[in-house]
This record gives sequence, C-alpha cells and structure tokens, in this order.
Amino acid sequence: MASASSGGTEGVPGGKARFDDIYDRPDPRAYFGRLAPLEYEIPHHAQPFFRQAAAERTALDDEPAVLDLCCSYGINAALLNHDVTLAELYERYTSPAHQTMSTAELAARDKDFYRDRRRPDAVPVFGLDVSAPAVHYAVEVGLLNAAFTDDLEQGPPGPGLSRVLTEVGLITLTGGGSYITARTFTALLDGVRKPVWVSAFVLRTVSYQPIVQALAAHGLSTTVDVARTYPQRLFTDEHEQQYAIAAVEALGGDPAGREEKGRFHSLHYESRPDTP
Repeated sequence: MASASSGGTEGVPGGKARFDDIYDRPDPRAYFGRLAPLEYEIPHHAQPFFRQAAAERTALDDEPAVLDLCCSYGINAALLNHDVTLAELYERYTSPAHQTMSTAELAARDKDFYRDRRRPDAVPVFGLDVSAPAVHYAVEVGLLNAAFTDDLEQGPPGPGLSRVLTEVGLITLTGGGSYITARTFTALLDGVRKPVWVSAFVLRTVSYQPIVQALAAHGLSTTVDVARTYPQRLFTDEHEQQYAIAAVEALGGDPAGREEKGRFHSLHYESRPDTP
C-alpha cells in the first residue's frame, strides 16, 4: 500500500494526483490545509451513512467495534463519534490561531475539543493505516481506541490487529479503494469473529468488483445504487480530469454531469451478511 490514507493515490503516471507528503506529518494541519482548496468532502457524505450503519449494527450485538480502513488522522472517527462537521474541522485546522501551536499544544487542545463533543452513542473505533504519524495522533487525541500500520496487501495481520479483529462488527472506508485490494479485505475477514458489515465509498475510477467477490466468498452480499454518486474533491488539473473521465468510461460509467464538471465522484457500497 503506497499510503493507507483517504487521499492516497493509484500511482499511475498521468493519473490521480499524489498527496503522500501530507500523511507523514505529526498532526493533521497539512492534511486539511492541502485538501481545503480542493474541497475534499467525501467524509462529510459518509458521516450519516456510517452513523446509521453503526447504530444498526450495534443493535444486533454487544458493542461491536468499527474498523476504519485508511483512517489517516481519524477523520471518519471524529465525524462518527462526535458532534462536529467536516467544515468545522477544516476551519479548526486551517485557522491562523492553530498554525502557531506546536503539535503538543494542538494535541492537548484536541483532546479537550473531542472529549467535549463526544456523542452518547459513540462506539469503539480502531484504525488501520500505514502512516504511523497519522494514526499516532488520532490515538493520542482520543479519536481511535487503537490503531495499526499493518500492510495487508503484503502480509497477514500482526498479533495486535488480529486481537482487535475479534471485536469488529463494521468496516468503513472512504477513498482507499484506489489502492487496497481484495487481499486486504480477505485478510481482515479471515480474522473476524463477529458478523461483519462493510460500508465503503469508492471512486468511480476503480472497480470494486474484486472486493465484492471477496466479500461474497465470506458470506456478504453487496448493494449499490449506481445512479447516486457522491462528490469527492475537485481535480488538481486538466490531466487528472482527463484520466478520471477515461477511467470512468472504461468501467462503463457516464462522466456527464459528474467528472466532466470537475470533480471525482464515488459510489457507496453496503455489504451485509446473506440472510438465511
């Protein structure tokens, strides 16, 4: 995995832009500063779906945990478990007042910020991302209960991740579908013990079908409304837009009104256990 973060890239020359440098910082200010002009918004669209899925899944079990794939600085966990919006996070981390703080000062402020906004229906969230600085920050400020940097594209889960997989009942994903494959999902589902649901937002430029097939092999049925898409972000330049249009068309999609208007768009896939 080149970078298990929500702004990761496909690594294709002339394809999707790279943002690797914003995931190795000790705090999320560079992440928000770089993505704000591009209006990166998919976590906002995912927020109500993840909350609904977590609530429905919790109703069936005793505190099933969420595993957020490609979690970076814990953005999805922040939006899932706290009374906060993505717009408020952009404002917070790009504000002049927060630019002069040290990482330690920011982390101390963030601990209070998220603690004061913790929702009563908050659920345990684990994170998986190859960026150690990003997940370290998310754990430090209380967004993630624990986080792991295992690269499941290259090998099986380590002992720590294997232990927490027994608690996972919901897997979430925004933006990581560009580079994680069925190998990652197979490694995870081989290690779970509870019935697991998957809620994933995946760019229309990549095929999710190999993952759908891997989920089906583990007893999960996947649904998607291909007519409803969710804007992810603006293109960085014309070359990136041309790549996206061609990739969507190659997969049988229609870029009219979506990629042709200047933004990446995602589809929302829900996977749940087959009913008897």
